[in-house]
Amino acid sequence: MGLRIERIPTWRDNYTYLVICEETREAAVVDAPEVEPVVRRVDETGARVTKILSTHHHADHSAANPELAKRYDVPVIGHVSDASRIPGFTDGVDEGDTVDVGNQTARVLYIPSHTMGHIAYVFDEAKALFSGDMLFAAGCGRLFEGDAQMMYDALCVKLFALPDDVRVFCGHEYTESNLRFAVTVEPENADMKAKLERVQAIRANAAADWHDATSDEMTIPSTIGDEKKTNPFVRAPDATELGRIRTLKDNF
Repeated sequence: MGLRIERIPTWRDNYTYLVICEETREAAVVDAPEVEPVVRRVDETGARVTKILSTHHHADHSAANPELAKRYDVPVIGHVSDASRIPGFTDGVDEGDTVDVGNQTARVLYIPSHTMGHIAYVFDEAKALFSGDMLFAAGCGRLFEGDAQMMYDALCVKLFALPDDVRVFCGHEYTESNLRFAVTVEPENADMKAKLERVQAIRANAAADWHDATSDEMTIPSTIGDEKKTNPFVRAPDATELGRIRTLKDNF
């Protein structure tokens, strides 16, 4: 018994997650922009939603919060600084706080730069990281509100202090495009090339409508260990280089 993680395809390429404690059947919804796909998955699993978790305020991660919160009569949790920006916000958390989902506990990590209120949820026992739009498979989020030093500290210092076998559940199915960029940054990196080939095979027969995607078409989760080998951003030696690579990706 442990933590069951349901990947729900939402919007054009988003991942929403239904995180279920298998012992109690209590569940949390992570980063939901749409109501119907979430409700359908909750009904299919028989889970009991007890809270909604947001990694940041962007609409493609939070637009469904108010309706879901009303439907399940549950709180909406996000970073304390985002009380006015996260739809349906009720409870603020910060670095070092914890959030319980049944008998499972997540630590909150404050990881600003994509937005200044961005957080991650780490379930240490289940070896699962929900990284929103900060850490993607082979990529990272755009620097909308912070700077490269903030991103370096968040990704390369804080998140990469986690064990290599921690699974990375990020906010979007961007893996193929990220890897196509990555191999231009490190053309001699055999791990990147091999992963790109695997991912292209997975995505070759992807459904035209992301909402119809099956588990066979999903490239997430990755792992911290895999990202150390294949993510050019977290492989950057310092913030200056990370910022340079991020600018290149913005124009790729």
